[in-house]
Amino acid sequence: MRPPPVDPDGFAVVHFHGNGEVVADWQGVLDRAINRLGWDVLLAEYRGYGGSTGTPLLGRMLDDDVGAVIAAAGPPEKVVVMGRSVGSFFALEAVSRFPTIAGLILESAIADPMERILLRVQPRELGGSPGDVAAMEERLDQQRKIGGFKGRTLILHTRFDGLIDVSHALRLKRWATGDATLRLFDAGDHNSILWENTDKYLTAVADFLASVRPRGDHKDER
Repeated sequence: MRPPPVDPDGFAVVHFHGNGEVVADWQGVLDRAINRLGWDVLLAEYRGYGGSTGTPLLGRMLDDDVGAVIAAAGPPEKVVVMGRSVGSFFALEAVSRFPTIAGLILESAIADPMERILLRVQPRELGGSPGDVAAMEERLDQQRKIGGFKGRTLILHTRFDGLIDVSHALRLKRWATGDATLRLFDAGDHNSILWENTDKYLTAVADFLASVRPRGDHKDER
């Protein structure tokens, strides 16, 4: 049975986790912190990850965004999508499909997915052609997606991220055409940004959620 909503007005955060993670890693941690702010939370799982069935094919996983946002049980105007690391692919896909989404949070996000992919493999190693790479670049065009979103955006990154360099955060901030805030932390790395900056991180998220909620609807229960 689905538990009763924390927020009867239907405001919810949809969270997309990183590649080496599953929903269970965030249950009882991030969801509780956001619940205390008066928002419901949907921790979205990818196909083939955790307890989900199916094969983790990126194109199909991006298409699953639609179902995840709908499952948040509220209109896009009451939904904030949050993507961590690879989860930024899904969060940005969501705002490209639902441009009226209330807000976007990107944590340790990737500005250029193909840059990351092609560091490791070449098209011929994937059995593909340059044309296939062009199609992938179009599907994973983070610049186009964040540039097309006119809502509020919060970008969180550590200056010393050894996996996704801080330059990715700077590019995303530069490409954003809506009201975008960049918070850079001096402590932590790619996988410890929240744990090394807990108070500052959660305060930034709380302030952002308050900013996207219409005045008079705030239910901060901290």
